[in-house]
Amino acid sequence: MNKLLQAGDAGYDEARSVWNAMVDRHPAAIARCRDTADVVAAVRFAREAGLEIGVRCGGHSIAGHAVPDGGLMIDLTPMNAVKVVPERQRAYVQGGALLGELDKAAQRYGLATTAGNVSHTGVGGLTLGGGMGWLARQFGLACDNVVSYELVTADGDVVRASADENPELYWGLRGGGGNFGIVTSFEFRLHHVGTRALVAEFTYPPEAGFDAVRAWRELNATAPREATFTASITADAVTLGYVWVGEGGDELLDAFRALGPIGEYVEEMPYLTLQSRDDNVQGHRYRRYWKGHYFKALPDDAIQALLRTPGVSASLQAYGGAIADVPDDDAAFSHRDTLFEFVTAVRWEDPAEDATRIAELRDYAATLAPYASGAYLNVLNGDSISRAFSPGKLTRLTELKTKYDPENVFHLNQNIRPADRALETA
Repeated sequence: MNKLLQAGDAGYDEARSVWNAMVDRHPAAIARCRDTADVVAAVRFAREAGLEIGVRCGGHSIAGHAVPDGGLMIDLTPMNAVKVVPERQRAYVQGGALLGELDKAAQRYGLATTAGNVSHTGVGGLTLGGGMGWLARQFGLACDNVVSYELVTADGDVVRASADENPELYWGLRGGGGNFGIVTSFEFRLHHVGTRALVAEFTYPPEAGFDAVRAWRELNATAPREATFTASITADAVTLGYVWVGEGGDELLDAFRALGPIGEYVEEMPYLTLQSRDDNVQGHRYRRYWKGHYFKALPDDAIQALLRTPGVSASLQAYGGAIADVPDDDAAFSHRDTLFEFVTAVRWEDPAEDATRIAELRDYAATLAPYASGAYLNVLNGDSISRAFSPGKLTRLTELKTKYDPENVFHLNQNIRPADRALETA
């Protein structure tokens, strides 16, 4: 291993700090890995020492899965190299790279792949859970654009997974989370997207929110794939619009203006600016909580429930397009018929507010549950894993977990239990 940090060492507290300030755990040691051999050594060391394993990339898990109290954190952040081969439209990305590093390397050639909305999110965690982003309606989810993976298993073996090599593992890694091992390298398919993006946001007063969201819903039904419709709802305002990647996008503006907004923000910007514009909002000093749902439809009753926010923020992001083009059996990722993803989130600084803030948000999310068809794996927060997968896929994933990690060594994640352990808790 390149470096092993323990409490009191320089860099230890920085390495154990993650995006959700509610997570304040103390690993027995932190293995700062620089290559695949270091990861192999760290896994074997942890198993021999009987230490629980957590894996850190971007550290954006709401539950702080990367930080095992008293265990070994395997820190991939030194493994952040990105190599782009423009003539092949490929990116080779180490397991600890952040989305911003991938975006910057690819955009030098006017290329990109689906890669989230916040630049300091880890490529690994986002992609293994599916990977929604502004390019998904054009080119599929992040996991749909992975050509191959390099993986360190629970036994410390190094395996490759692609459509032609270990195809069942390849299937499971495309949306099944970090259950099967530690991915040390991704090979991504890139696309020519240019360097331009357009953001359009129109603000409507709360009393006009119902009619505005209904109209937004209908506009989304015929929206070009370059457009990803967005909605943000607070107690004070409803903000509706879209993000467009590529040339054009102005043709939708008049339809939103016709709905009578009280304010608008329309800006053309570089794609790299789009990918980092929410970074400050996602700052690491806040305590955080969120819940999410997938909606196959957005009936009027759901809109009314959505608008009854108690003061927490709520957002919708459109799916469809290339996401739904992928056959359902092609990957572990489920719910490809989703129309919108809903997330409600709250952030605060005072620990004394924890219980109140969390209860308020849970109650609000529960009012939307009757309209939900499931949830995004990367947004699960105390939910059953069954919300992210169809029953048939969950059975198949359990079989895959039993093959590659029968002792559930990698359980600090959105965990799929191996067969024997699943029976123990049934």
